[in-house]
Amino acid sequence: MNFIKQFLGILGVSLAGVAERLGSALTIVIGVACAVGALVAMLAMGVGATQQIVGESRPDRILVTSAGSRGAMMSSIPKDEAATVHDLPGIRKGANGEPVVVYQSFVPIEGRRRGTGVRIYFPLIGVTPNITDFSPEMHFTEGRMFKSGLQELIASNPCVRQFTDFEVGAQRRIHGASWTVVGHFSQGKTQQCVVFADVGIINSTFLRNSYSEVLVRLQSPADYTAFRDAVTSNPTLHLDVEHESDANERQSKEINGILNFVSYFVGAIMAIGATLGAVNSLYAMVDSRRRELATLRAMGFGSGAIVASILCESVVLALPGAVLGCLLAWALFNGLAVSPFGFNFQLKVTAYLALLGVIWALAMGLIGGLLPALRAARLPVTTALRAT
Repeated sequence: MNFIKQFLGILGVSLAGVAERLGSALTIVIGVACAVGALVAMLAMGVGATQQIVGESRPDRILVTSAGSRGAMMSSIPKDEAATVHDLPGIRKGANGEPVVVYQSFVPIEGRRRGTGVRIYFPLIGVTPNITDFSPEMHFTEGRMFKSGLQELIASNPCVRQFTDFEVGAQRRIHGASWTVVGHFSQGKTQQCVVFADVGIINSTFLRNSYSEVLVRLQSPADYTAFRDAVTSNPTLHLDVEHESDANERQSKEINGILNFVSYFVGAIMAIGATLGAVNSLYAMVDSRRRELATLRAMGFGSGAIVASILCESVVLALPGAVLGCLLAWALFNGLAVSPFGFNFQLKVTAYLALLGVIWALAMGLIGGLLPALRAARLPVTTALRAT
């Protein structure tokens, strides 16, 4: 009798008897479902964060920071260098005929979450009023743009939903002074709380003589090389030039690295628990079939076919758990808004994550079934036949 026929025969008998061993089978299915659901749900945080950060990028937008800073929060651009950027080639003209160059400064401010009162710190961004030319996806939903030279704030709609004292007309104490919220705006699909004020007032209030970042909108993506070469060839400029998409992707990798580490760490712990549960259940299932397996071996069935059939049975029992875990993760967590580290985004359960969950379950099934399968294959025939 060849191996394939032996394998299919044993597997068919094993699966036909699952109903008689329903408790052990459900232990495997539920354990795998919990492990897969937890892994997929946590990895969905990384996917959601990436889509939030990278999704709004445009190829005609450039970020300029000080050389070697690797990001706006650590950047400091002197005002004379920032003014030079204004006259470089390849920059789009705005509605007022001026180049679309936005100067930014970042300072931390405190917000309190609605309902809980928990304190969260996020940046107040000083910008020039032409920020709307740089970000055409920005639209006012209430109120107006801040006026240059006044202590006025505009806040994105997520600020109003998530934090207190961001209603139009609200007064906020910042650096010992009272600032007025004068407008609300939407900014594409972003869920981030973004607060803008006049960059001149920000710098004078916080005694700064430099900018954190300069934003540039090009006439077309093809003008990037000419703009970058103009920056690098000027010995008075010590600046780094980067596509908005590249900067956002780098930021998403940093956040993703943390989220994925946590996801795989927790997922691995749950997978170990589910695998141990599968091992115990399969041991019980094999022990309940000792005479059956011994009889098959006495009839000429090989040990290899028995090992393969038990491994396959373990994998088959893990698959419903994988599907159930993915469905639960999608139903409970897809689109759920979270804010780890004060960064707001929605979880995204994708087809790729579902496939990863299935592969994770198959690995648990194989590992969980290996030891019981080897035990069944090594059990002496005479010992098994004498078992009661």
